[in-house]
Amino acid sequence: MTSEFAKEQRQRYRIVVAYDGTSYVGWQAQPNGPSIQSAIEKALQEVTGEKTRVMGSGRTDSGVHAVGQAAHFDLSRRLPPGGLVKALNSHLRDDIRILKADMVRSDFDARRDAHGKEYRYFIWNAPIMPPQKRLYYAHAPQPLNMDAMRKAASMLVGKHDFSAFTANPGRVIDCKVREITELKIGRRGREIVIVARGGGFLYRMVRSIAGFLIRVGEGAIKPEDTMRILRSGVRTALVPTAPARGLFLWKVWYSSDKVSTR
Repeated sequence: MTSEFAKEQRQRYRIVVAYDGTSYVGWQAQPNGPSIQSAIEKALQEVTGEKTRVMGSGRTDSGVHAVGQAAHFDLSRRLPPGGLVKALNSHLRDDIRILKADMVRSDFDARRDAHGKEYRYFIWNAPIMPPQKRLYYAHAPQPLNMDAMRKAASMLVGKHDFSAFTANPGRVIDCKVREITELKIGRRGREIVIVARGGGFLYRMVRSIAGFLIRVGEGAIKPEDTMRILRSGVRTALVPTAPARGLFLWKVWYSSDKVSTR
């Protein structure tokens, strides 16, 4: 059997993953600590006896959480998706859960085929942070001006060069133009949630936007300065990176034809 034929016989799966990122160095496997990717790969090997690579829709940093991360992997045989989910969860720590598994086309790619993502950033806006919320919210102790934050957020919607709202990922990024289709800010009591939707985001872009909007809410930056900062194309101290713990990868969207089986 040739390697090409063997590759064609492999079944590709897509999974939806939720995790608490507190104890991990991020999604991607790294030598300096445990990762979400490595944990799932280990569970897959324990369940199936196969060593296979799990490819995510994107990386999340150390301390960042997810309720709807997507990933794909290949197995040499077909296994019932429901049984696979149950078996994998029995081999994972309780801070990682496979929510769903599907058989998909052999050319499906969790990263390249994603046409939209939603992130949510959670802020606890009160003088004291309740200890049970400390791992999942950024703390903003002073009152935040919601109208000012929403006005600034509205200026970031659309297609722009977001160089002023990203961090250096340690690799060359040829184009820093991205499109934000929705940037909403909601409040319920002391909880503030920033919802960001778009086709894709740069390294630490959502956390940079959150950090900037918090400063606007505090009155340190005027909403009217948003376009000047955006158009400058230069990252400065005016755009701080908000803490990782408040960020959740909420959902990843795919076209139906990309996730159907052949």
